[in-house]
Amino acid sequence: MRQRNSVHLLIIAVLGLVSIYLALPVNKPAEVRSLAFWQDGRSRDLQIKQGLDLRGGLQVLLVADLPAGQSLITGTLASAVSIIESRINALGTSEPTVQQAGSDRILVELPGVTDRQAAIDLVKKQGVLEFVETTRDVVPPAGTAISTTFSVFRSLRYPATSTAGRAISSTDVVSGALVLPTAFTGEILMNNSHVTSSGGRIVVAFNVRPAATASFAEYTGRNVQQPMCIVLDGVVQSCPIIQSQLSEGGIIQGSYTQDEANALAVMLNYGSLPVPLKIESVKDVGATLGTDSVRKSVVAGLIGLVVLVVFLIAYYRIPGVVVSLAIVFFAVFALAIYVLLPVVLTLPGIAGFILSIATAVDANILVLERFKEELRSGRTMRGAVETAFARAWTSIRDSNISTLLTCIVLFLFGNTFGASAVKGFALTLALGILVSMFCAMFVTRAFMRAAFTKEIEDPERRTALLGA
Repeated sequence: MRQRNSVHLLIIAVLGLVSIYLALPVNKPAEVRSLAFWQDGRSRDLQIKQGLDLRGGLQVLLVADLPAGQSLITGTLASAVSIIESRINALGTSEPTVQQAGSDRILVELPGVTDRQAAIDLVKKQGVLEFVETTRDVVPPAGTAISTTFSVFRSLRYPATSTAGRAISSTDVVSGALVLPTAFTGEILMNNSHVTSSGGRIVVAFNVRPAATASFAEYTGRNVQQPMCIVLDGVVQSCPIIQSQLSEGGIIQGSYTQDEANALAVMLNYGSLPVPLKIESVKDVGATLGTDSVRKSVVAGLIGLVVLVVFLIAYYRIPGVVVSLAIVFFAVFALAIYVLLPVVLTLPGIAGFILSIATAVDANILVLERFKEELRSGRTMRGAVETAFARAWTSIRDSNISTLLTCIVLFLFGNTFGASAVKGFALTLALGILVSMFCAMFVTRAFMRAAFTKEIEDPERRTALLGA
């Protein structure tokens, strides 16, 4: 038993050191960040993330812009949420929150974002990409807004399953508006487009899906030395000349800056929005209030922790010291988990974390009270430790399960009604409860087994040391 407990203490010590390192606000080397292989690049800095109310940024409310009498198809708005979130994440925006708000709105929160127009463009753009057929005699310049057969008639000249086509004629100029035939849309592309350079210029490389390579090869092979316009949301990006037959992919050239090329690559990778959206409101959220609130929350938490430790030691003596140490480990473990997942801390999230400390204390007090009762009944200290944890477990389990069920209800409520504050509170509280159960039944038990290995026969000395 003693040897096994030594192993447990060693595990706790290692976990504690790793958790302290993760929770500290220091830059982690790439070797450490790469261990978080389940996360995308934006989250691998392994730092505690701050939400909009703590860091400041932008809050954008979007609403579905549908014709009168038309209703949203079930699941359409959820797909739009996923696409917008993927776009923002791919550009490295720090911990965005994108969620459905009601039946026809999407709430986007962008902590740390100050470029208002860039953020608006990113979330609002439809992202409809087209490869448009043209000739050397009909080449619209970059930046020109044009009409295409896909945008007007929703028809493709060269669908992936067909190679039929015809030459452009004067009838393609309708009422002075240029209507060019769409050969393909962005649906033929794989989601691995990326920014690179070619001839000293910034370009976007793309790859074609296997099902469309034959049609793409046939089209490009038959139109060598002819231009093919790349059109995004009805605006010509560039009209490169097809230099040779292409089958598996190519590059998109234009007068792009690095940020513009990144944005285009994101559009190619994550597709077009399934529903048109318009901006209902945009709010700039300052970080001053958040910084002040964080400071006050930290001060309040430290004061509460000091008062708690003083009470535990004064009332429970040595067991109180043991439990106080376990509570410190609980706090470090919880913060490390917030970093690893990562969890975005907001003011309600901090409240959930502080409340989870109370649940951890509650679990440990149940153990301590049971420990005192077992000592009074005449058990040895080692026997009292083992019996206390065995009998306290059911109460700890049942109370924490009840709280976890409440957290699930709150989290689902936040998902349904766009109440991100409720979600943050529920998430940090639920994680804290799970960590507190682990600490109460594993960390505290290991510490108490180590602390109470020898018997104290003198009743007065036992009372003085153990408060029993």
